Amino acid sequence: MSADTRTKLSPEEVDAFLSSHPNWSLDAGRFHRSLRFDDFVAAFAFMSAVALMSERMDHHPEWHNVYNRVDIWLNSHDVQGLTSRDTRLVDAIDTLLSRTSPS
Repeated sequence: MSADTRTKLSPEEVDAFLSSHPNWSLDAGRFHRSLRFDDFVAAFAFMSAVALMSERMDHHPEWHNVYNRVDIWLNSHDVQGLTSRDTRLVDAIDTLLSRTSPS
């Protein structure tokens, strides 16, 4: 993967990353994942944890929440594409999810 956080990932790098992260997809040039939790409180707790993580990483998701559902989209707006900042946030989110239990 590209080490420079301002360098766009190549299409091959994006494909390789997605092949190792099967719960994520590409949606309009952004990494995307849909999640369902047991209830609103669980969804909101997850979003709060991601908010704190992403603030520390200075890289923030686009997301949508309705009751127990959370959709996440990631891309690097400053370069209008995907970078290692996005892959690192995906990895952090996946690590968080491995400790929680979305439906």
